Amino acid sequence: MEIKVKIEKILDLLSQQVSEFELPAVDFLYSKKFNNFQILISIILSSRTKDKTTLESSLRLFEKVSNCKDLQKLTNLQIQKLIYPVGFYKTKAKNLKKLCFVLNKDFNSKIPETIDELIKLPGIGRKTANLYISTVLKKPAICVDTHVHRILNRIGYLNTRTPYETEMFLRKNLDKLYWKKINFVLVLFGQNICRPIGPKCNICKIKNYCLHYEKINKQNSRNKKIKNQK
Repeated sequence: MEIKVKIEKILDLLSQQVSEFELPAVDFLYSKKFNNFQILISIILSSRTKDKTTLESSLRLFEKVSNCKDLQKLTNLQIQKLIYPVGFYKTKAKNLKKLCFVLNKDFNSKIPETIDELIKLPGIGRKTANLYISTVLKKPAICVDTHVHRILNRIGYLNTRTPYETEMFLRKNLDKLYWKKINFVLVLFGQNICRPIGPKCNICKIKNYCLHYEKINKQNSRNKKIKNQK
């Protein structure tokens, strides 16, 4: 099956549907005027962590930390207690302790602004680097998290094995005007409607363009036919 409409049209349809949902944690914190260093920290915390936990843990930490000096005053154990229960909180606490050292040593105490440099920071990978660039710097970047990768494969827009392959495909095929939007929209869509288990296909705005939904309908038709033949 080939996608029946352009991905841009799908994103526009989903934008309408997800507008009622709460902002993702990082976008919410950015909207509340937390500084770039704090947003970088929240992005590190957000990896493999639900938004509610990311937000609560970030706000607890931000009561103590607004810059590198504040962070350096905390012990590893203090950081762990403040960010718990984010995923891999012990590893993330270690990375946060290293963060300011690397910024001071390699980047003259400034947060870098390219993917290649950002991924040199402890706890930052391509996904999180792209999220920082698109959210804070407002530059074209495609953040491919589990929702983006899963949903685009599920609906049949692409067929990739890894988030990296998905990102590279999107960089070649998606208009830059949609680079930021695709993560924002699909995260909300994936959290609330197109869930990994038990997707709410009945209320989905793009079900008629979705390979997964088409397969479900075909299977239901087969099952009904078999049942009627008995």
